[in-house]
Amino acid sequence: MNIGEVAKRSNLPPKTIRYYEEIGLIQPLRSGNGYRAFQEADLHKLAFIGRARALGFSIEDCRMLLHLYEDSNRESAQVKKMARSHLQQIEEKIAQLQSMHSTLSTLVASCHGDGRPDCPILEDLAEPPMA
Repeated sequence: MNIGEVAKRSNLPPKTIRYYEEIGLIQPLRSGNGYRAFQEADLHKLAFIGRARALGFSIEDCRMLLHLYEDSNRESAQVKKMARSHLQQIEEKIAQLQSMHSTLSTLVASCHGDGRPDCPILEDLAEPPMA
């Protein structure tokens, strides 16, 4: 398969596929004229990476997950540990976003949004951070 076909089948842009090759996540064969010649295994890896990235795993996490996937002697405990750690990071981000949402909702509700210059939103943003 050429890069256009593998991009279409993996739902990844060619630029992303080239980047994954550049950083060593995939290593497609090269034809005699130097063009990439993707195999089904490359497509499978790209789909795997795409799914992992969609779940928010970092590039280095994807590298480790691919390594574990290809290691028939892996222990599922290793994979679970990675996924659990990532889930904890997501939960922390959700808590931060909920806090931001609550604060901003309160500020928006307290602003009259009229022609007057006073604005509780700007006043709050101007306050120094609490130590």
